[in-house]
Amino acid sequence: MGPEVQLLIVTLLFLGLLTAGMPVPFAITIPAIAYLLLQGGIPALNSLGLVSWGSMNVFALTAVPLFMFMAEILSASGVSSRIYAGLAKLVARLPGGLLQTNIAGCAVFASVNGSSIATAATIGGVALPQLLSRGYNRPLAAGSLAAGGTLGILIPPSFPMIIYGTFTETSVPKLFMAGVIPGLIMTAAFMIYIAVHAKIDPGVAPREQGPGSVAQLLRALAEVVPFVLLIAGTLGGLYFGVVTTTEAAVVGCVLSIVLGVTMGHLTLQGFVQAMFNTVVFSGNILFLILAAYIFSTALSFGGLGEQVTKFIVELQLSKIEFFLALLVLFTVLGCLIESLGMIVITVPLLYPVLGSYGIDPILFGVVLVIFVELGQISPPIGINLFVIQSIWDGKLVEVVLGTIPFHLIMFVVLALVVAFPELSLWLPAQMSR
Repeated sequence: MGPEVQLLIVTLLFLGLLTAGMPVPFAITIPAIAYLLLQGGIPALNSLGLVSWGSMNVFALTAVPLFMFMAEILSASGVSSRIYAGLAKLVARLPGGLLQTNIAGCAVFASVNGSSIATAATIGGVALPQLLSRGYNRPLAAGSLAAGGTLGILIPPSFPMIIYGTFTETSVPKLFMAGVIPGLIMTAAFMIYIAVHAKIDPGVAPREQGPGSVAQLLRALAEVVPFVLLIAGTLGGLYFGVVTTTEAAVVGCVLSIVLGVTMGHLTLQGFVQAMFNTVVFSGNILFLILAAYIFSTALSFGGLGEQVTKFIVELQLSKIEFFLALLVLFTVLGCLIESLGMIVITVPLLYPVLGSYGIDPILFGVVLVIFVELGQISPPIGINLFVIQSIWDGKLVEVVLGTIPFHLIMFVVLALVVAFPELSLWLPAQMSR
């Protein structure tokens, strides 16, 4: 059996398992093992023991459960609800009212949470009942929350960036800093769109009242400032080179517990539930990483990775054409596979090609995350669409329609990052280490 036939069989097996609804880690692992068996028989599996140990014995991965635990503590203690309430007062007078709070709340919560799903679910759970009861446009309300949730993986900390950095041995702190300016640009672009839309069609968002007195303004600031201090304590140390990624996550956990006790209603039961949710989430992530390493081993064993690299290089694409090809690839993958699955499947194939195009690995990490963001709000698999759908009484098609303008904005930000790499690379270059 020729290598082309073997590859075709494995590819069809992978697509078949995905279509059948099998979880992505299994859908990756089974074809990878099948490919190893086709290439070298039972002896080809001898390396899997070392692969299993090597994929998990990575210090940077300890940051994943810690950042997730920080977000779970903030949710369990109700502090995230207070943040939304404070921001609602501060930005309510902007055209768009609480829709602006959706984006601002997602951006702030993203700064202490590396998951777009958690961001969309937390802010959406607080915001949607208020938005619907006050008569906001339903598709725009749902779409702003689904799109705003994607900021959770661009604004640091970011789980996809940790995984990308682990795979490619790229500095995770520098990847985090690289996402700050594009994340802020995307946040501002979302808010500007909502303001313009609300000005053109005032019916989509009723006018809201801001703080009526200095006392109300101070109370709103009191809800937000502790969160700002949490962000500064977590990411400030990274920027100045005082702490590692894992140490920053530990600082964030300690500060979130302090906030949960002093500002929220963190109980022992909530603390235990936060730990349980963190263990479940971390198990899913680490299993996916293990599957990805097995997949990468299969590619290396059969020489497929080198063949793909050679094929792409021989196409003689320009850098812009290469990025356009990636856009098509990730648009298709976003309709079939969830976000982390896209990363673990494509990075082993694409990373070796970057040197041929002179693309900085840190810049590519940011571009990759924006591609993943697009996938998270692309039907039919876009996970953020289903997160919002699960917490309201509307139809999925309303959520999808509401995200279309934000799709276009993401394309614009992606083009800016590709055209002006310094938007991503300037801040990492200023870091102490």
